[in-house]
Amino acid sequence: MTTFRVTDMTCGHCASTITEAVRAVDALARIEVDVAGRLVHIEPADADAQALSKAISSAGYSAVEMDVSRESTPARAMGCCCGGGASTCRS
Repeated sequence: MTTFRVTDMTCGHCASTITEAVRAVDALARIEVDVAGRLVHIEPADADAQALSKAISSAGYSAVEMDVSRESTPARAMGCCCGGGASTCRS
């Protein structure tokens, strides 16, 4: 899975635009968008991370590829099992 931080993604319309852009380069990709966390998780079928990043950029957004294992560590260290932070935690 490839994860991008998209700091200028602020709403559902942004998420929809990014999803369409990714689907244009990889129609079979599995895409999960976390607007509140400003993250886009993509399980590509055909495209590589560079092509996915370029698609997001071409749609007008800045995408920075992330190492998810390092990003989720602080949430787990604080006792949160979901890694999603306060906005998604149900504990």
